[in-house]
Amino acid sequence: MLEVTPVLAQKSMVISTHYPVMVIGGAEDKVNGCDILTAFFKSAGGTLGTIGIIPCASQEPSVVGDRYYQIFKGMGAAQVQILDIRQPRECDEERWLNILGNCTGVFVTGGDQLRLRDLIGGSKFIASIKHRIQYGNLVMAGTSAGAAIVGEKMISGGSSGESPNRSLVDLTNGLGIIPELLVDQHFHNRNRMARLMSAIAAHPDKLGIGIDEDTCAAFEDDGIFEVIGKGTITVIDPGALTYTNYPGSDENSPIGLHNLTVHVLSQGDRYDYRHRIVLPS
Repeated sequence: MLEVTPVLAQKSMVISTHYPVMVIGGAEDKVNGCDILTAFFKSAGGTLGTIGIIPCASQEPSVVGDRYYQIFKGMGAAQVQILDIRQPRECDEERWLNILGNCTGVFVTGGDQLRLRDLIGGSKFIASIKHRIQYGNLVMAGTSAGAAIVGEKMISGGSSGESPNRSLVDLTNGLGIIPELLVDQHFHNRNRMARLMSAIAAHPDKLGIGIDEDTCAAFEDDGIFEVIGKGTITVIDPGALTYTNYPGSDENSPIGLHNLTVHVLSQGDRYDYRHRIVLPS
């Protein structure tokens, strides 16, 4: 007979500490337990690690960069570097590439994902990050705007609280760190379910991931992510989609989507995004 474990016991599972990519929904805890930031810190080498902070999505990169600098130095990181890139041309400069080359982890802050994409997209800088993640010698975490850019396609803006429609979401190219995903952040906090559905209607080959605040999709090497944090992650899988009127719809017409698969995952849940299945607890 299958033994049923109490729900509270299921949710108190030990969190693994090696995650090559961590996608955070924004507003992660920076004061109390700092579970998500601590998981990143440990994944990036802990007290032996060198952490690079990439604050260029923000309009106040010095302020934002310093805040995370203080957090990771307070955790005991051996070195913390702020990669305060202000112009796209700087992304190909040796000074930044050399600093990046010494990092064991990089943390991409929130702000404006379009600004972030336009600054580092197509550069040697982002090519180095992707290459080192692929070969297992760099950990990357991104929060809010830093989360939005991980897919091949990216939500750059839009609205909330309506039925799915074309005008609800602005879409563009992301940085393709995990190309299969289409990420939305601050998800339930800002009522963005219809926005993500609208995005998936436009790109039904992608997997929609809506991440709440203070919540993280912590990816492992094998195509599996684990949920860390206080909120939920909503997975919108159009793999079995049988119909959508998206191709013939105008800007404000409601979009229909038939046979979407939706999962809502919480702390400790694990999901295989390559095979699109929820894994047993």
